[in-house]
Amino acid sequence: MKYVDEFRSADRVRETVRALDALTTRPWTIMEVCGGQTYAIVKFGLQELLPKKIRLIHGPGCPVCVTPAHIIDHALSIAESGAILCSFGDMLRVPGSSSSLLSAKAKGASVHIVHSPLDALEIARENPSRQVVFLAIGFETTAPANAVSVFQAKKEGIENFSMLCSHVLVPPALEFLVHSPDNEVQAFLAPGHVCTITGESEYRLLCERHSLPIAITGFEPLDILQGIYFCVQMLERGCPDVVNQYSRSVCLEGNQVALSMLDDVFEVRDALWRGIGTIEASGLFLRREYAEFNAEERFPFTSKCSCKEQGCISGEILQGRKRPSECPMFNRQCTPEQPLGAPMVSNEGACAAYYHYCIR
Repeated sequence: MKYVDEFRSADRVRETVRALDALTTRPWTIMEVCGGQTYAIVKFGLQELLPKKIRLIHGPGCPVCVTPAHIIDHALSIAESGAILCSFGDMLRVPGSSSSLLSAKAKGASVHIVHSPLDALEIARENPSRQVVFLAIGFETTAPANAVSVFQAKKEGIENFSMLCSHVLVPPALEFLVHSPDNEVQAFLAPGHVCTITGESEYRLLCERHSLPIAITGFEPLDILQGIYFCVQMLERGCPDVVNQYSRSVCLEGNQVALSMLDDVFEVRDALWRGIGTIEASGLFLRREYAEFNAEERFPFTSKCSCKEQGCISGEILQGRKRPSECPMFNRQCTPEQPLGAPMVSNEGACAAYYHYCIR
C-alpha cells in the first residue's frame, strides 16, 4: 500500500541505519513524543538497530495515559447518575481512584463505546429524555472533531448533550520537560498527526527558545529512523532547526479550518496531566459561549482522589526518566489485564508496548 509499504522497506531501513552509523560521532539523547511512535519503536525493535551512541527516551504523548484520575472518577459519577456516558473504548480500563468505566459498565451503568463524538451526538438525538455525556480526551488531533460535535449540538439546539473535557496540548508539555532540572533531552521527534492540525509554528518557537532540533515525524519504521537521522544531523552540525519528515501529511500552516473550529469552541487554560502535575496553558476547555454543553457545570463533582497510583512510577515513565522495565510492578502486579497505571492500558502506552514486545 502506498505510504505504508515503502516506509517498512527492509532495504531502506538498512540504508538509513548505515547512514546514521556513519553520521554519529557523539552520544545523543532524543525523545520521541508520541505514544504511537513509542509503540512502533518497541514493536519493530528500532532501538536495537540504532548506533549505541543514540539513546531514545519515551515522552508523554499518549492522551489516555495523561488523563487525570479525577476525570475518570467524574465520568464514573456521571455514568452512575443515570446519564449515558459515551467514551472511546481505550478509556474504559483506565483506572480512576478506585474503579474504572469498564467495571461500572459491568455493574449496569450506561457506558457506551463510540468511535466518534458525533456518534455520541446521535445517541443524544435518539434519547431526548436522557442526558448524554461524551468523555472528550486527546491532543490537538482529536480536539477538532470534539469541537465540531459541540458546535453542531448548539446549532441544532440539542439540550441533552454535554462534554466532559480533558484535552491537552503537546508544545506546553515539551516546554515543561525542557525546564525540568533533570532534563536530558537534546532533540525531539514531534508527533506528525498533531502537527497535521497545528502546523510547524509552535515547534519553531520551541526550537528557537531552547536551540533544540525537532523533527516532525510519522509512525512507520522508516519515518522514525529518518526523523532520528535529521535530529542527529542537526546535533552533529550544531544547527538546530525544525525539519518536516512527515511532509506527506503536515504542511507549514497546518489545518486552518480545524484550528478555526478549535479557537471558536475552546479556550486555553492550565491543565492537570496524570503522573506529571499541572502544566501551564496546556489544556483546551469549553468557552463560556458553550457553557450549556459543559458536563462539569451540568454534573458538579468534587474529586477526592490522589493522582499518584500506589507503587506505580508511570509519572516518571511519562517524563522519560525511567523505562517501564524499571518499575518494580511491571509484569508483576501490573499487567494489561490488571493495570495499576494508565500506560499499561493504552496501545500507545509505553508499559503496554514493553509488555507485548519486550518480555516475550
